[in-house]
Amino acid sequence: MADEDDDDRVIYHPNREKAASKATKAITVLLLVASAVITLIITIGGWSQLQGAKFVSVGFVIVFFVMAYFVAKWTRGVLPLAAALAIILGVFAAIAAFGTGSWSDRSSDGYAEAALPADLIWLLCIVLIPVLILLIAFAMRAFAQKWNVEVEMSREEFEREYRGGGRGGRGGYGRPQPAQG
Repeated sequence: MADEDDDDRVIYHPNREKAASKATKAITVLLLVASAVITLIITIGGWSQLQGAKFVSVGFVIVFFVMAYFVAKWTRGVLPLAAALAIILGVFAAIAAFGTGSWSDRSSDGYAEAALPADLIWLLCIVLIPVLILLIAFAMRAFAQKWNVEVEMSREEFEREYRGGGRGGRGGYGRPQPAQG
């Protein structure tokens, strides 16, 4: 009897159905991919000039792509890590853009040439900073949306309440309503 009850139970994530959650997830995935792509372009373009940071940059690219995959699968746990790594990468980007010996300094004579022009790499470092700031904001907003909240209910109740089966069904939208007496 207990096995039949377990087979007829449905786990529902109401916070994943909200339009704000879906939009935040999509923007977070987009920002993770954009950060990884910009970092990859900077890394490839300046490969010959990166001193000891080559594998760190490649690591950021790989980790950001992996996190984008997990966020797309509604995994909430990687969001604080995404924000933390965005802070670290943002510090590196700010140093590369504005620090001593930055990419803007490398456009003058006396510096070795990279695969991409130093001014372009410098511009990409500057563009990366606001992208990472947005990533931090959206990752923390997504984390606050509590995608992990689960509601367990019978399959019959789930069909009635969320898939439009029976009276009062909302076709997948809204929250369960209290029973009317």
